[in-house]
Amino acid sequence: MTHQLSSPDFHGEEKSEQLTSIGQIKPELYRLRQGDQGDGKQGDTCGKISFLLRYAFNTEQLVVKILKALDLPAKDANGFSDPYVKIYLLPDRKKKFQTKVHRKTLNPVFNETFQFGVPLAELHARKLHFSIYDFDRFSRHDLIGQVVVENLLDFSEGTGEKPIWRDIVEGTAEKADLGELNFSLCYLPTAGRLTVTIIKATNLKAMDLTGFSDPYVKASLVCEGRRLKKRKTSIKKNTLNPSYNEALVFDIPNENIENVSLIIAVMDYDCIGHNEVIGMCRVGSDADGPGREHWTAMLANPRKPIEHWHQLVEVDSVTAWSVCVQCPLYKPSAI
Repeated sequence: MTHQLSSPDFHGEEKSEQLTSIGQIKPELYRLRQGDQGDGKQGDTCGKISFLLRYAFNTEQLVVKILKALDLPAKDANGFSDPYVKIYLLPDRKKKFQTKVHRKTLNPVFNETFQFGVPLAELHARKLHFSIYDFDRFSRHDLIGQVVVENLLDFSEGTGEKPIWRDIVEGTAEKADLGELNFSLCYLPTAGRLTVTIIKATNLKAMDLTGFSDPYVKASLVCEGRRLKKRKTSIKKNTLNPSYNEALVFDIPNENIENVSLIIAVMDYDCIGHNEVIGMCRVGSDADGPGREHWTAMLANPRKPIEHWHQLVEVDSVTAWSVCVQCPLYKPSAI
């Protein structure tokens, strides 16, 4: 799809028309404009976004200033949205930036500047990706639309003072982007001790209107659908990329290690209401994919910390398995 730069003048061109006879039907008057269709098909426009781009040669950084958005669709029952913007420099999706959330508006003004470190020689192969979301405190954030800016090398020669306008293109719903968690597992068979070292998390979902969260990590030892023990880290305030380096220790007899699992949840602390789950992952012999691989590697390397990254998923994806876990030999009193 080729994106054309659009003018900030949204009134359109006034075209002179010849007089027509009374009663003549003009079909063009009844056509819906792009973006007016209500079918929600991918490719419909849903507002516009304005930003500045320039390349800082001395520091080899692409500087992006998100100015504002106009005519966003209403995602909430009150007729407004709570929009914010995430930006990536593709193909790298690990590093991202995010604006603050603006409450109850369809025309937010952001005026926030972000910098991506990228050598000039690589700029031609990179794409700038904007995702505009509607913030929701209690459920998945709604994707409003996206903008992809190519040919970034063309912008390297400019001063970055002229605003660029792009149509926001409605996209299909993205997979929930909850973040990733890095931790290590170490089991001592003779002592019957499992040490879970929570190292850090990245790109966590923002749970607060500030655009940040107050995350901590809670690890639960479970068997046969029952939580036997739990441990948690300290709380890190106002961050989506917390570092912990904290050890959580569980006593598990060697004969029972195959029959237990760990549910590890990243939580958002709330001093007033309930703490909310940002995302979860599970490790154990019956876990899926990376969770099983991590557990197997730990058992195969006793007394050695095994470090892995885990993608966080929604609560239902983790808790659905719990009723199926079989733990016939495990005795909770042993822990």
